[in-house]
Amino acid sequence: MKTLSIDIETYSPVPIADCGSFRYIADPEFQILLFGYAFGENEPTVVDLLSGEEIPEDVVEAIYSPDYIKTGYNNAFERFALWRHFGRYCPPEQWEDTMVLAAVCGLPLGLDAVCTALGLGEDKAKNKAGKALIKYFCCPCKPTKVNGGRTRNYPEHAPEKWAEFIEYNRQDVVAERHIRNMLLRWKPDATEHRFWCLDARINEKGIRVDTTLVQRALEFDARYKEELTEKAVALSGLENPKSVSQIKDWLYRQEGIEVASLNKKAVADVVEQLSTDRAREFMAVRAELSKTSTSKYEAMRRSACPDEHIKGCFQFYGANRTGRFAGRLVQLQNLPQNHMEDLATARALVRANEYETVKTLYGSVSNTLSELIRTALIPEPGCRFIVCDYSAIEARVIAWLAEENWRLDVFRNGGDIYCASASQMFKVPVEKHGVNGHLRQKGKIAELALGYGGGVNALIAFGADKMGMTNEEMVETVDLWRASSPRICALWRSLENAAIKCITRQTSALSTIGNIRFNWEKGIMWMTLPSGRRIAYYDAKYEQSKWKNGRAISYMGVDQQTKKWARVETWGGKLVENCVQATARDCLRESMLTLADAGCDIRAHVHDEVIISEPVGGRTVEEIAEIMGRPLPWAPDLPLRGDGYECEFYMKD
Repeated sequence: MKTLSIDIETYSPVPIADCGSFRYIADPEFQILLFGYAFGENEPTVVDLLSGEEIPEDVVEAIYSPDYIKTGYNNAFERFALWRHFGRYCPPEQWEDTMVLAAVCGLPLGLDAVCTALGLGEDKAKNKAGKALIKYFCCPCKPTKVNGGRTRNYPEHAPEKWAEFIEYNRQDVVAERHIRNMLLRWKPDATEHRFWCLDARINEKGIRVDTTLVQRALEFDARYKEELTEKAVALSGLENPKSVSQIKDWLYRQEGIEVASLNKKAVADVVEQLSTDRAREFMAVRAELSKTSTSKYEAMRRSACPDEHIKGCFQFYGANRTGRFAGRLVQLQNLPQNHMEDLATARALVRANEYETVKTLYGSVSNTLSELIRTALIPEPGCRFIVCDYSAIEARVIAWLAEENWRLDVFRNGGDIYCASASQMFKVPVEKHGVNGHLRQKGKIAELALGYGGGVNALIAFGADKMGMTNEEMVETVDLWRASSPRICALWRSLENAAIKCITRQTSALSTIGNIRFNWEKGIMWMTLPSGRRIAYYDAKYEQSKWKNGRAISYMGVDQQTKKWARVETWGGKLVENCVQATARDCLRESMLTLADAGCDIRAHVHDEVIISEPVGGRTVEEIAEIMGRPLPWAPDLPLRGDGYECEFYMKD
């Protein structure tokens, strides 16, 4: 297949980092400045559109011809920009994204970071001078006396910089093409490419926003914060009741308390020491002021396109290694949950601008607005949402991989895994609202925390200490859970041993539990999943650990703490976590592709949940759940189950 490599430079007054590429491109002032391209391995050419040049006709024909694969880095941007420029849709099926190829190989997402990770020389790497040039030509500038009051820089204002910018664009084509050529042997298969195309269409359609609710919520929050600020000033006499230093000084003068910190954990201890109602009331008001209940609303307002849809919320392969999606813009993956029984009433009151009624009925305006965030996402006109997800998907996958048969029997018989786990641990019958029901919570927290080799610290991370478990009880819980799940514990060791063998011998190795295969190719250790998809551990090694005695498996990856490309250590429990989460992601892939083939209008997906805009009177929840629960061709005995509900606006059931 013939290829056309493309990279563009653009202008828009919209800040792309805050609003996203779709809102950036939708602005009336958006334009393509430079169009860099290369056919096959030919020398790149740059078309200077801003100076009046036009994209050659043979290039335009290739852009829309199925005979050419169009390539680029994060090229959803190029596709949408060209759609806007030519007024003609560019189907994703004809494109391949080099950023996805890099992510598949375990490399970082940024082009500059990938060049560094691959050790590319200057003739093949991205030009590092680009940031300053992009800021100069691609963004509005501040009007000053020196620049004559202009708000934008053009080539005539800095001809040398413009010439450098053209070379920068040309070099990006070189770098992107070279990276693709280096990694092309690991190109994702046809099913994965179909999934990428589906993701592209979901991102470009977007999810509809109730702009009236968003605007009212922001107005309510501003009014409420103003009232709280006035109250805080009246109580304390402080000039700025949000100032940490002023609050510390006031607490010392008012209560004689010296406070080292006012973070969330420290505040609870401070409040317990307060002796006056005035101080307690002030700290309660201050806590309300500190809530950020509207940041999601602000993101919705910023990123909503003219058609009132938020687009580009999902980063394909954004969660490096497993292939799971990462959230962008509004970050649907971490929306606050809703627990109000009269959610629809509260929502209607906010939309109707009934501020005093909301405050009277619900007390905290901030809490109310927080619970309503999900409801700002709405289906298409004449539709309702069907929200469907996998029930306990990770617990099902790990039991299936490890062949922990008692767990599989629970899922196949429709049982409660938390009750069953507690029953296995404590050797007594456990029913949710019946005999030994108090043990279910211990079973639940053990299930959530311990499947990937975690111990007491993992239980604490899931709140075991807050539910009253002592350290002794937590140690006992870990021991009992592991004793009741011997096959899962064996899976940790099996994957670790197979990975060590693969690295040290640079050969293939098969885990004895789970039948997960590891392969060694050009310095990358690959883990082959049951679906056939592979996940990469770049530059894997087995050497002396930096953090503990003895040797450890490590690879080059993005450190979760520093967010930098660095050597990361791993072990059997983490390998199992990667395997389970990646397999769960592939289950979602199969279901989403089947749903799309059936004509379902998927508008969003969150973790293992799919959000479909379905016409009123169309498919039922049961029909969607049945599709999600179907056996998979590569895992016919994996007991999947879909659970769902329908709603007039997005919410948690």
